[in-house]
Amino acid sequence: MSGDLLVLLAASAAAFTLALLSAVAGFGGGVLLLPVFTVLFGLRAAVAMLTLTQLSSNGSRVCLNRRELHWPLFGWFALGAIPSAIAGGLLLATAPLAPLKRLLGVFLIAVVIWRRVRPSPARPADPAFAAVGAASGLGSALLGSVGPLTAPFFLAYGLTRAAYIGTEAASALVMHLAKLATYGAGDVLTRQVVLYGLALTPATLLGAWTGKNLLGRITDRVFVTIVEIGLVAAGALLIIGL
Repeated sequence: MSGDLLVLLAASAAAFTLALLSAVAGFGGGVLLLPVFTVLFGLRAAVAMLTLTQLSSNGSRVCLNRRELHWPLFGWFALGAIPSAIAGGLLLATAPLAPLKRLLGVFLIAVVIWRRVRPSPARPADPAFAAVGAASGLGSALLGSVGPLTAPFFLAYGLTRAAYIGTEAASALVMHLAKLATYGAGDVLTRQVVLYGLALTPATLLGAWTGKNLLGRITDRVFVTIVEIGLVAAGALLIIGL
């Protein structure tokens, strides 16, 4: 019993810290939390548990930033994300996850380099976010979270701060709901996963609320720098397989 309590306390501390990071940078908490949950619970359980934790994290960010949401982008993103998230959820039980994680890590670091070499990329059209959603839905179902994958596209569109945080969170929320429906139809969403996911919700909500209060105190330039640092850190963690 004491061992289970220590695991829960460690997971709660990680969930709070990384929900705070997500609330400030709009992403990163899930990717950085995945290695922690993997050590504590094993990779496949970690993916499903992370999805449950992110429901509360993203839901709270949607609520806190609801006035700034860009609804057309959300609609296009959901159009691609929902079917691909369902497909990825069906593949989770047998997919080779390690190569996919390393490939995503390389992509994230390459994105930051690309942004620095070409700091003013073309503004993507709204329908392009259907493709972004499709790639994100598949990757998220297999890896638990690919929030950094969407960051360059939302930033290139011109969203910053509350508009970016809220729109990204709403897009992720619909994707996670689709994943959970698929996990529940299989053997991934176990009783232990559900119980731990519910137990971590208070820490996640507190982290999101704390991060929201910090968000208004930073400039757009600092905000984008935080996002890029998070991309490099998340990419490195995925490549080395922590």
